[in-house]
Amino acid sequence: MAMTIRQKMMKLFYPAAKKIAQLTGGFASTSEGSVSATSSFWELGFEDLKGDKTQMSAYKGKNVLVVNTASSCGFTGQYKELQALQEKYAHNLVVIGFPSNDFKNQELLSNEEISDFCEINYGVKFLLAAKSEVIKTTGQNEVFQWLTDANKNGWNDKAPSWNFTKYLIDTKGNLKNVYEAAISPSSIELSDI
Repeated sequence: MAMTIRQKMMKLFYPAAKKIAQLTGGFASTSEGSVSATSSFWELGFEDLKGDKTQMSAYKGKNVLVVNTASSCGFTGQYKELQALQEKYAHNLVVIGFPSNDFKNQELLSNEEISDFCEINYGVKFLLAAKSEVIKTTGQNEVFQWLTDANKNGWNDKAPSWNFTKYLIDTKGNLKNVYEAAISPSSIELSDI
């Protein structure tokens, strides 16, 4: 699926947004000390773009980077960087994108169109969940319920404030870092993983 005019404009905007984030330092939250989750991340699951159910337990022992994504956002260019991050740390990291239409109708595509768009335009091979809600609503998917509830993850109550907010879960299933949308995936270092 080729890019729409809006998507092309957003792709042009991304380098400027990335530069602004680098100059301002972006925003990241880190758990204080060794905070353990009160409920298990590994017991969660999600439906992928093809409708198959995937359990997080399949990735136990690896770091997992969960990212809410959208195809018509100023940060959509991060798809390419997320793929590069997945390839760079394939031995120790699983990247999972969660397409969402929660922010100003920036993901209007169907699951099949999302898959085609991401692969054709950004070479995405990392896991993509079915489109779902990531903000705190009654329809919020169970992975984001865990990521945004301190009673479950041990410390973070903040839901994504925009598309491409990134949540890093360590090999023990604990939420380690939350990176705001403006933080480029290419700036996430091995020390964070």
